[in-house]
Amino acid sequence: MSRHVIITGASRGIGAAVAQHFIELGDSVVAFSRSGDAPEGCVATYAVDVSDSAAVTDTTKNAIERFGPVGVAVANAGVTRDGLALRMGDEQWREVLATNLDGAFYTARAVLASMVRARGGSIIFMGSVSPFLGVPGQANYAAAKAGLVGLARSLAKEVASRGVTVNVVAPGFIDTDMTQALGESGEQMTSLIPMGRVGTPTEIADAVGFLASNHARYITGTVLAVDGGLAMGL
Repeated sequence: MSRHVIITGASRGIGAAVAQHFIELGDSVVAFSRSGDAPEGCVATYAVDVSDSAAVTDTTKNAIERFGPVGVAVANAGVTRDGLALRMGDEQWREVLATNLDGAFYTARAVLASMVRARGGSIIFMGSVSPFLGVPGQANYAAAKAGLVGLARSLAKEVASRGVTVNVVAPGFIDTDMTQALGESGEQMTSLIPMGRVGTPTEIADAVGFLASNHARYITGTVLAVDGGLAMGL
């Protein structure tokens, strides 16, 4: 049976791979992105800045009116504004928290009523191994991604009795536009991965797909690292 799937940050990289995964399963995929771009096959695409609470709420309401209750929501939208904390400006801090953490909360809040009424659904936050490893220059990013863990676990307890699961996928070093720009520092990071290679967006999408599937109905409030062993013991 086709599900209504909402994915934020769906225009490229991991978000696009996640969208493609659900499209191939035959689901009705609705894509949110700042640019309004999304993979071919999405039933609808909306230009949404997830840091805008009203925009997320209104757009999700419109999507539900068009495609019915939300079965899966993947809060993937994220940005980086790296810099050492000593020199990090307020705007650098606030922009990352607003998109990566606030935006995930707004997305979850917007879909929850639909899922609770349907007595089922999956919310998946796109986290990171960054807060577990400690990465210099990423105080803002790591704080936002760590916040997703607390958010997921609180929500998981609130809605578990309604058949709704809430989990976090924590990617390690993944081959995206963002990581390709790292150059030599990216090569150094790769050398720390026990499996000896970077991951692919498709491998993250597979993990998301698993957590959204019937095979994972008894899994909630968990953090699933997909990182080639980089953060063992997470």
